[in-house]
Amino acid sequence: MVRIGYTTGVFDLFHIGHLNILRNAKLACNYLIVGVTTDELSMQGKGKKPIIPFDERMTIVESIKYVDCVVPQTSYDKIAAWNNLKFNVMFVGDDWKGTEKWIKLEEDFAKLGVEIHYFSYTQHTSSTKIRSIVESLEEKNVK
Repeated sequence: MVRIGYTTGVFDLFHIGHLNILRNAKLACNYLIVGVTTDELSMQGKGKKPIIPFDERMTIVESIKYVDCVVPQTSYDKIAAWNNLKFNVMFVGDDWKGTEKWIKLEEDFAKLGVEIHYFSYTQHTSSTKIRSIVESLEEKNVK
């Protein structure tokens, strides 16, 4: 059976954690689809606009050799994404494992024959940490 994988992310300030997720996802499937979160959805979900514009983030992600297809993520509805893309394995960070939302998604996806595969979160780096450093440096330069 061909394993079609799907994962999503903002992929702002692309770093090793992002690369680890994409590499590990590709190792676990034959074809990897990556949803890149739009600026609007990021504002809605996280309350902040990404530093790197959406079109540039799409270009960066589609340039990664582990990625077979890039699509805009315009909604957090994973079942709607499945309806459009028909993946059979979804990759997500283990920081979501055991949450009410993902327990429900595991149940819903099991009925559709979709496996949820959790990856370890890269502890030492994140876009949030990098953004904080950049904003701190910008404040110092303004003074």
